[in-house]
Amino acid sequence: MFGLTILGNNSALPAHDRHPTAQLLTTPEHLLLFDCGEGTQMQLARYKIRRSKINYIFISHLHGDHYFGLPGLLNSMGLQGRTQELHLFIPEKLKAILDLQFEAANAVLPFKIHYHFLAEEGLLLDEKKFKVSCFKVQHRIECWGFLFTEKKHPRKILPDECIQYDIPAAFYERLQHGEDFTNKEGELIKNEWVTKAATLPKSYAYSADTIYDESLADVVKDVHLLFHETTYLQDEEERAAARFHSTTKQAAMIARKANVKRLLIGHFSSRYDVLDEFEKEAKEVFENCELAIEGVTYLL
Repeated sequence: MFGLTILGNNSALPAHDRHPTAQLLTTPEHLLLFDCGEGTQMQLARYKIRRSKINYIFISHLHGDHYFGLPGLLNSMGLQGRTQELHLFIPEKLKAILDLQFEAANAVLPFKIHYHFLAEEGLLLDEKKFKVSCFKVQHRIECWGFLFTEKKHPRKILPDECIQYDIPAAFYERLQHGEDFTNKEGELIKNEWVTKAATLPKSYAYSADTIYDESLADVVKDVHLLFHETTYLQDEEERAAARFHSTTKQAAMIARKANVKRLLIGHFSSRYDVLDEFEKEAKEVFENCELAIEGVTYLL
């Protein structure tokens, strides 16, 4: 089971008890942190999430509301005695910023950091049960989105049918990977007669900060859950475009064009105290839409 926990859902300024962007994706073996705005480690403590379980951190771009919490989080990990290695997927310039801060503080972390620089679109992480790739989005500075995809499940064996066709158990693993079976008489037993498809792999797309860009729909097509920023309500479309952000209905149009299963919207401007209108406007275009609420975990 995979779950996405919202740690921060606001844009540049922390306001209205909302915090800058941070999201935690939980898998059976790992915790993946997407962006790390100011106050992220406080939110981890608030929701009783163990920092030591975070093995992968992805930073979309170098606007402060997406990474100012990272130096503090890394330092706290060190103070708590972390020894396991940590992987950072970041814009290259961020390493120099981190190095300078740790040098100025004469801080030596007790764990190894593996730096992976975001330079081109494609595969970033290939784990046993999932993979993560990156894609470019259109913002004022270089900015990246991330696509999490569960690896394809093997087909499910139908035991009674396998016995009926006298298929030996030693061949079951090959059946799970889609092979047909030929018996001693040379008869072909088709795979779909003795197996059934497993559940579809789960997927999550985090689009980060972006202007309305219809080409994004091709990148996130058919995902189970899409997070798309909605910094402004629809009546601020010109302001959104000028600042390379999106509105409620623009996010919903991407979701509709991409045929995603569910849309999650966030990165709200601090000018808005109440968020109800965000969900209302987005649902006028794409019904299966929810607000990204801090502390809530959304299952994929």
